[in-house]
Amino acid sequence: MATRFGIIGFPISHSISPVFQQAALDYFNLDASYQTWTVQPDQLSEFIQGVRNTDVVGINVTVPHKESVLSYLDEVDEWAAVAGAVNTIVNRKGKLIGYNTDGIGFLRALREVGKFVPSDRRVLILGAGGAARAVVLALISEGVGPLTIANRTEARALQLSQMAIYHGLTAQVIPMDPLALASAAASAELIVNCTTIGMAHGPDEQLPLLPWDQIPAAALVNDLVYNPMETPLLKEASRAGARTLGGIHMLVFQGAASFEMWTGLEVPIPIMLGTATRAMEVRSKVC
Repeated sequence: MATRFGIIGFPISHSISPVFQQAALDYFNLDASYQTWTVQPDQLSEFIQGVRNTDVVGINVTVPHKESVLSYLDEVDEWAAVAGAVNTIVNRKGKLIGYNTDGIGFLRALREVGKFVPSDRRVLILGAGGAARAVVLALISEGVGPLTIANRTEARALQLSQMAIYHGLTAQVIPMDPLALASAAASAELIVNCTTIGMAHGPDEQLPLLPWDQIPAAALVNDLVYNPMETPLLKEASRAGARTLGGIHMLVFQGAASFEMWTGLEVPIPIMLGTATRAMEVRSKVC
C-alpha cells in the first residue's frame, strides 16, 4: 500500500521540500509520495485530526503552524517542547508525535558546510521566533559564547534570552534598529538571520538587515532564508569579505533528519542537496 508524506503551511507553494524529499523516496524505490498541503490557520485542527487514521506517515510543518500545531499533537519530544515549535510530525498508528529537527539541521550545516565550531564564540541572532529558539537551543548544546538577540518585539527576545541565561549563557537583547545592530555585529563571530527578512516575494525581500560595512570580515554570516539562495544579507556579507552560509543547507539537513525519523533509512544527502539546489536554480531563472 502506498504511503504519503507531506508539508503543511500557508502559503506553501514556494516550498522545495517536496522536490528533495521525493528524490530521497525514489532513491530507495519506496511506494510513497511527498505532497504539499495548503492549510490555513483556521483549518489546522481539522487537518491534523484528519490524518490520524490515513496513509499519511509523516508531515513537515512550516510557517505559520510551527508553534500552534503543538496543541493538536498527542506527544512532543523534549527538544520541540523547549523550542516551543514543531517542524516534524510522525504518525504512529494514529498517535501523532511532534519533533523539531531545525536545531539538528542548523548545527550540521554549520559544522559540515560552514566549517564553524560555535563553542565559546560570540553570536548575533536576528529574530526570536520558532526558528530562532531552535537555533539558540542548538548553540546552547554546543557551549556557545555570549549571545545577542535582536528582534522587533522585545518581549519575545527577552523570553529567548532568559532561556539562554537559564542554561548558564550570557545573553542580551537589543532592538532591531540600525545603530544597535551595527554595535552588536562589530564583535560577532557568527551572525544568524532567523527572520523572513530577505525572503523572495516577501514584504522585506530587498532588506539586507546589515550593510556590508557593518559586517566583520572575519565573521560567518548564516541566513536561514533559502529563497533566494543569495539573500540581500549574504550579498552584503560577501561584499564585506565575510564567509557566508545559505539557508538551503539547513533546510536539507533538517529535512533529512525528518526522513530518517519516518523511514529509518539513512538519507542520501548529496542527492537531496543536489535536487534542492537545482530546483532553486530553475526557480531563479524563471523569476
